[in-house]
Amino acid sequence: MGLLWAAVQMASVSQPSNSPLNQFPHPFPHPSPSQLADQPVSEPAAIDPRLTAANREFGFQLFGQLVAQDNARNLLISPTSIAMALSMLYNGAAGSTQQAMAKTLALQDLSLSELNQANAALISTLETADPAVKLSIANSLWGREGTIFKPDFLQQNQQFYQAEIASLNFDSPDAPAQINRWVSQNTSGKIPQIIDQIDPSQILFLINAVYFKGDWTTQFDPAQTTQQPFYRLDGSQKPQPLMAQQGQYLYAETDQFQAISLPYGNRRLSMDIFLPKPNSSLGDFYQSLNAETWQTWTSQFQRRQGHIQLPKFSFEYDTSLIPALQALGMGEALSEQANFSNLSQGELRVDQVKHKSFIEVNETGTEAAAVTSVGVRATSTSLDSPFQMLVNRPFFCVIRDSGTHTLLFMGSVVEPIAPAQSQ
Repeated sequence: MGLLWAAVQMASVSQPSNSPLNQFPHPFPHPSPSQLADQPVSEPAAIDPRLTAANREFGFQLFGQLVAQDNARNLLISPTSIAMALSMLYNGAAGSTQQAMAKTLALQDLSLSELNQANAALISTLETADPAVKLSIANSLWGREGTIFKPDFLQQNQQFYQAEIASLNFDSPDAPAQINRWVSQNTSGKIPQIIDQIDPSQILFLINAVYFKGDWTTQFDPAQTTQQPFYRLDGSQKPQPLMAQQGQYLYAETDQFQAISLPYGNRRLSMDIFLPKPNSSLGDFYQSLNAETWQTWTSQFQRRQGHIQLPKFSFEYDTSLIPALQALGMGEALSEQANFSNLSQGELRVDQVKHKSFIEVNETGTEAAAVTSVGVRATSTSLDSPFQMLVNRPFFCVIRDSGTHTLLFMGSVVEPIAPAQSQ
């Protein structure tokens, strides 16, 4: 049970009366049938490993930046959602701005055409990954009436990202509600609102929504859930409901951590939990966490008999991604030197990148949500005996698709909050 979604906001400010953005009163255009006929949608290609590798690299780099900013609270991001939203925006970038975005997103080995085709294949594959798990992806572009966007930008987002394109009177008091209704519908009501108000300078909202609903392959018996102490980062403790079960699991253990993979549905999608050993810490674990070590660690999973106790928890997270993206090299897109000439005429730059998320883990399965809002504005060990894994201290977790190696969510749980029904 889970979902994630991302939104890209575009904005313009103080446009002169003769600005190209103000010269076209006709509605936000769709690519014409003839334009789409020039590049027919074909059957999805095989997943390009360069894209999934790039998404993992970007995800771990971004997560590392956010942990460095604030490691004292629960953290949850959706690398897939953020990368998908920024990939759609990437179609509007040009010159050194596009190069900076490519570096940040680790896309240097992919041309724009290869990126779009790979994302189209990834969307199709993820949506059909497991018939026992609900996973849907939706994209939309909401443009200010009278603003002209480059046809190629619209066509690429409609063709490869299946984006719904709509023209909207941003000056109408009901405009935010219209966008929020779409958001709520495509996140099963878990994120009912992302737009509070629309600034006069904003010209476009680009939104990505992914909905995930998965039950554990082997559900936890609620009768086995007990209240036990959970030890916070500072050593203090709090009572927490811990679920319990035993069986055969994919498991790994080193001198630094224990790790377990808990599958959903038909086992293609899973939650991987990494618990630092008592003589280590989550901070020590993050010092070693990157795309390379992740690949090494997950390759060490072996099927083992054991017993797992896992917190039943729920929490929300929100942050601005601007500092992290600047640190990762995307500063130009956030500055007055930004070049988004492939999106629309006029000088534009990203001035807002927000991320909100939600997760709940219980005996039945997992539900999670993530929202990314981007605003663009005109400038100026070897073990054979059964293991025991007691997750009663801060841990790291990932929800991933083993078929494409896509990381749907990753999080740091330092103080789990029991779901409302358990309190």
